[in-house]
Amino acid sequence: MLKDITIGQFFPGNSIIHRLDSRFKILLDIAYVVMLFIAGNYCSLLTAGVFMLIVYMLSGISFKLIFKSLKPLLPIIIFTCILNLFFIHGEGEPLVQLGFITIYMEGITTSVFMTVRIVFLIVGMSLLTYTTSPIALTDAIERLLSPLKKLHFPVHELAMMMTIALRFIPTLIEETDKIMSAQKARGANLDTGGLIKKAKALIPVLIPLFVSAFKRANELALAMECRCYKGGEGRTRMKQLKFGMRDIIAVLIMAAMIALIVLMNIYVVIPGV
Repeated sequence: MLKDITIGQFFPGNSIIHRLDSRFKILLDIAYVVMLFIAGNYCSLLTAGVFMLIVYMLSGISFKLIFKSLKPLLPIIIFTCILNLFFIHGEGEPLVQLGFITIYMEGITTSVFMTVRIVFLIVGMSLLTYTTSPIALTDAIERLLSPLKKLHFPVHELAMMMTIALRFIPTLIEETDKIMSAQKARGANLDTGGLIKKAKALIPVLIPLFVSAFKRANELALAMECRCYKGGEGRTRMKQLKFGMRDIIAVLIMAAMIALIVLMNIYVVIPGV
């Protein structure tokens, strides 16, 4: 399970998606999220999903990573599906009624719609870190938030903290896997028993994980101090962010897709949510 978590990982490549300006990629990812929430019926929602699959094909990222990004979040997806299924009531007679449990047709349609939307949302947000290096993300976030510097907002420090936190997710996952393997080699039973027993079995894993995390944080702080890191003051960049024609074309395509979704909501007569 831990090896399937791909959040925060970067997969180098030379595709057109990799070569897009990181600032535009963040804005386009936000626009994609807006597109998903604008989609008001199944046709427009599936169109947004097909669009993201085409983008994955252009990026050269394996479709296996899509399932890996969804697997750790499967409990949240199932929980959301169940909530909408049982708590959305509609007009008319319920399809299923067992005691206090009632299921309406509106609950089923809403549950399926919200589940598909969450899946597409996770898939779309994962592509940003798959195709953008942590350094590029830091520079992009700092550039996008640079107007806040006039209000004395610590833009550089915020961007650095966000990127370090994102970058350390794969590291902590790898460290957790090593600790669990070491505990199993010493005879620890982490996979059997009830929920309470499994929770108690995680205590020998969490304690060394916290110790290791603090140790890595201290080593990182010492390394930054040894290299005379002083935040954004007087800092220069080896690679300057420059947008090109491909970025403009990507923005136009995203704008056209959002316009298409809006038109499909208006003119395509398919029952939605």
